[in-house]
Amino acid sequence: MTKHANIATGPATHPDAWIKAWKFAADAHREQKVKGSDLPYLFHVGAVMMELLAAHNALPIEDIDLAVTCAALHDCMEDQGVPIEVLQREFGPRAAAGVEALTKRAALPKQEAMIDSLDRIRQQPKAIWCVKLADRIVNLAPPPAHWSAEKITAYREEARVILASLGHAHEGLAARLEQKIHLYPAAA
Repeated sequence: MTKHANIATGPATHPDAWIKAWKFAADAHREQKVKGSDLPYLFHVGAVMMELLAAHNALPIEDIDLAVTCAALHDCMEDQGVPIEVLQREFGPRAAAGVEALTKRAALPKQEAMIDSLDRIRQQPKAIWCVKLADRIVNLAPPPAHWSAEKITAYREEARVILASLGHAHEGLAARLEQKIHLYPAAA
């Protein structure tokens, strides 16, 4: 039996750390909804975590604890303004650095912000790359009805940039993202 044989209880995983991050995210996002729905934002956070765990079950992600912790926290800075110092204190410098890399800088134009974030993600462990891949997989759900054809096309192209930049971090996540891109609705 390998070290990663059982993702729920194996020696390489620490569910208590994940639960701490999940609880923190639940509190941070408690008033936030998934855009265009009445679902609590925690649905999105959980979906990203599930993508990571499913990928890890098929092909181990090195440092899955860091990946799952950062998946739980990945939008806390960007969407809720949680200071990095709080993340450092609560989850340590590695998780805080990962979340910071996943956070787009609001002062930059949208396209520059994504490229800047990808550059910072590539300076992090591959576990963080995997979080970004999983996040975009989840975000490639059908687009809101009010999105223009241009926005749909741009979103698909962003996904291709993410795949090209980070896809070699995990074969399974890359294949899943590629499939989601292929299935993403064509702009009318």
